[in-house]
This record gives sequence, structure tokens and C-alpha cells, in this order.
Amino acid sequence: MTAEERRKGILDTIRQGDGPHNATVLAKTFGVSRQVVVADVALLRASGHEINATPRGYVIGREENGLIRRVACRHCAQDAAQELNIIVDNGCTVLDVVVEHPIYGELTGALRLKNRYEVSEFLNSLSHASPLSILTEGVHLHTVLCPDVQAYERVVEQLSETGILLKE
Repeated sequence: MTAEERRKGILDTIRQGDGPHNATVLAKTFGVSRQVVVADVALLRASGHEINATPRGYVIGREENGLIRRVACRHCAQDAAQELNIIVDNGCTVLDVVVEHPIYGELTGALRLKNRYEVSEFLNSLSHASPLSILTEGVHLHTVLCPDVQAYERVVEQLSETGILLKE
């Protein structure tokens, strides 16, 4: 298999849309190292394919249906589960986390968390790395996809009640 054929195979696999595709699993599938898959995905992105990296693997960027809003939050690491679960429990998806870095500007981490299981898996991954909000004393934004304005308003209300919502 040539490198071009492998990249086409990786792209076809990710396009299947059956969930995020882990780089390690893709590496085993195509008989290469994880680093080769990461490089292949970088080349696919550079050639114009919208591939997003999430904590659970690669996904093809898709047009989202629903209301997209941002919520500003501030909390310590111990409150991350409460924050994320409030969002998903109200039927919303946490698309990403954004922090403002003094040197690099806006840094965004793709999340795409839709339910408590995915929140739990994400939080378990934090045992190996620090969240972006550690760079900003807990201040961060989440881009949230909500089915309707009522779901968004419930999220804002509950985050405010818990003291997680950043207020003026």
C-alpha cells in the first residue's frame, strides 16, 4: 500500500461517521505507527479535508443542527464534571473548550461531548494531562450545541446557580 492509498483509506474510515476514530486503532488497521497516522491526518488537513481531533479520536467536521452558543465559565478542576454534566444533561453537546493564552492568543480544544459516558471518559483522560483552563486560573469558554433556546437557558441557569458561570 502506498502512502497515498493509506491516506485515502484513513480518510474513508473517518468519513464512515460511526464515531471518533482513534489514531492508535487506525495505525493498527493500516500497519503503521501512530505517528505516521498523525502525519497522514496533518497532510489530509493541509489538502483541505476538515478533520477534527477530539479526545476520543478523529471525526469529519459536519454542519451542526441546532443553536450554537458560548458560555463563559470559571471553576477549579474538581468542578469540571459538574459543569460538563449540567450541559449534557440538558440535551446539549459540548463542542469545545477555549482559553485565551497571553502569548498564543485563543487556544481551542475539540471535545464533542454528548452524554455522561463521554464526559466520564474525557475526565478520565485528564489523569494524563492538564485541562487548558489551568492556563487561565479556571477561566474558559465552551461552545455548546443546543437543540433549542430553552435547553441553552436551562444550562445558563444551572451553571449560574452552581457558581460556575462567569458573570460580569
